Amino acid sequence: MKPFFAVLLLVCLVLTSSFFELTMAGSEFCDSKCEARCAKAGVKDRCLKYCGICCEKCNCVPSGTYGNKDECPCYRDMKNSKGKPKCP
Repeated sequence: MKPFFAVLLLVCLVLTSSFFELTMAGSEFCDSKCEARCAKAGVKDRCLKYCGICCEKCNCVPSGTYGNKDECPCYRDMKNSKGKPKCP
């Protein structure tokens, strides 16, 4: 009887982690816009992370790989804890 519960617990953990990964995935819109925005970034994973955070909050990403932040005032005006621009 104990092996049954161990297997059941293991299956539940696997299913829960799979569901968690799906819910943590960004939206299709933000993923594609941030991929384009961060195409030339030196540290691409960090660019994608912060772009995704900004996109989810603002629902927009400026066009191009740099600049054009006037297209998205929310994206442009978001600051980090040090008062510097948060969004790439």
